[in-house]
Amino acid sequence: MQVDLDTLRGFFRSAPFMADLGVEPTAVEPGRVSTQLVIARRHCQHTGVVHAGVIAALADHTMGAAAQTTALEDHWVLTVEFKTSLLRGASGERLECEAWVLKPGRQVSFTEAEVYAVDGGERRLVAKASGTMAITKAEQP
Repeated sequence: MQVDLDTLRGFFRSAPFMADLGVEPTAVEPGRVSTQLVIARRHCQHTGVVHAGVIAALADHTMGAAAQTTALEDHWVLTVEFKTSLLRGASGERLECEAWVLKPGRQVSFTEAEVYAVDGGERRLVAKASGTMAITKAEQP
């Protein structure tokens, strides 16, 4: 599926949870998507670092979007399973996520992502994720 950055931004805005978190796509090419999230107090847990659920959701949706770029025009991508490994606490100005398709398929695609915390000029890897995405025919209303 051909997806440009404006189309991808609409895709993220139409997902209420992603819109509520404030996740924004920043780049797209076939099989690759980058996103960012400006860190706010509401994204953090009691110790001041970004909640693991925020990081996992960012990685999951970005991986799904990367898989969507390789899916057929009338198909949707749904997460079958994903794993997130948290490498260190995330804090700073924003999170950046880069996701890519390892192996595209007609029924299943395999994806990976890395999440970075950015503070000033420093960019630190805070999480790695992998996901299996089901490719399903879009239902007609």
